[in-house]
Amino acid sequence: MTLHQNNFKIAESLLLTPYGLSTQNLERVFSEIFAHRADDADLYFQYTRSEGWSLEEGIVKGGSFSIDQGVGVRTVVGDKTAFAYSDNIHLDALLDAARVTRDIAPAVNARGIKVPSQSIQPVPMQSISPYAANLYAAHDPIASLTSAEKVSLLERLEKKARALDSRVTQVMASVSAEYDVVLIARADGCLAADVRPLVRVNCSVVVESNGRREQGFAGGGGRSDYGYFTDEMLESYAKEAVRQALVNLEAIAAPAGVLPVVLGAGWPGVLLHEAIGHGLEGDFNRKGSSAFAGKIGQRVAAKGVTVVDDGTLKGRRGSLNIDDEGHTTQRNVLIEDGILQGYMQDAMNARLMNASRTGNARRESYAHLPMPRMTNTYMLGGSHEPQEIIASVKYGIYAPNFGGGQVDITNGKFVFSTTEAYLIENGKITAPIKGATLIGNGPDALTKIKMMGNDMSLDSGVGVCGKEGQSVPVGVGQPTLRIDGLTVGGAQL
Repeated sequence: MTLHQNNFKIAESLLLTPYGLSTQNLERVFSEIFAHRADDADLYFQYTRSEGWSLEEGIVKGGSFSIDQGVGVRTVVGDKTAFAYSDNIHLDALLDAARVTRDIAPAVNARGIKVPSQSIQPVPMQSISPYAANLYAAHDPIASLTSAEKVSLLERLEKKARALDSRVTQVMASVSAEYDVVLIARADGCLAADVRPLVRVNCSVVVESNGRREQGFAGGGGRSDYGYFTDEMLESYAKEAVRQALVNLEAIAAPAGVLPVVLGAGWPGVLLHEAIGHGLEGDFNRKGSSAFAGKIGQRVAAKGVTVVDDGTLKGRRGSLNIDDEGHTTQRNVLIEDGILQGYMQDAMNARLMNASRTGNARRESYAHLPMPRMTNTYMLGGSHEPQEIIASVKYGIYAPNFGGGQVDITNGKFVFSTTEAYLIENGKITAPIKGATLIGNGPDALTKIKMMGNDMSLDSGVGVCGKEGQSVPVGVGQPTLRIDGLTVGGAQL
């Protein structure tokens, strides 16, 4: 049995069989929806088990466990969507939701929105073709360790962090896992299912010296079970968190002004994600609200810049076997050698823009609508050695780690705070700085990329993306980059 077939059996056993549902029942639901005119419809069934554990000062400070399940019913007419969801998966609830959502058709007709000349006829349900590739196994991470073993994992992480330096005064560690099973039925007859494991560990430390306290953070995870976190992995998280905190103990106030900025490889790709990635999502471009709208085929970045969104990377936090409309994920080249190639699309926006679906439909849960979202978004590497890039800057900033940020999609303006940064003086990294804020414009920053390193890497598996109130796991990445002319906001310590 293939992984796809196995996942479908798991989804069926959790989401259809317990409620007496069959594929014939799903066909009946679509028949109710298409009693009125509609362009598209789907059913999104979901079962999710999740847990979290946290440890502080050697004591378990928190623990959580939850189970959620339900179904979302969606009908699409033109650019309008009717949506209903319920934690009741029985047939009567599905039929009620179908009747509610189908009523969008006459309402839309009254407003003059173009709809099909006759109702689309749903076709019999059938299983979709196997995944393009098996990106992760159908693990249940919550069952992969006992409760005592999960606490032991956190205790080992804390001990490793404390043993690294006597200035460590506080360690906070947490671990979380999710077992997510989805089944998607579409009006075109396709059935798709996926079993999605996800694990994550966080380590935060506080160090103190001469009355000054600073903090460092590290963590990671992916689509696996708890076996992902080997002792070597935990050791790397502890070392990185302590290293960051000790660097910040020596930090001086950040300068302010318009400066060249060198971004580190890996996690700093979060700036690319926010400042550029959201602007390449289909819905913003269809509505004309993105700074990249109408620019396909035009130069939008410096020569050599290639940006990719790839949902097919094995085991990565942002990867999916199928997106949340049941379409296979894929590797999408968004910008190639500085030229805009296309946008990330879900089904509705692709249809309205006369474009192809790209496998980027995502939703937080069955209680949310799908929309075009990023998966793993990164910039490909260049030809320069990282030290060569540093050496090219007479005076500027080196930023290998970032905190939070925000962007205005309509004009691309962004503001990002660094959690670790340094001065570059005469081509060398010198004093660590604290409180540096990077301010710029995403489309403009793309044109100011002067050098790209040969060290492209992805983040450790901690990314969470927010859009219109929905959060989904994502990945980011990039090589070391030199961007000229960013505004740096300084701070007083």
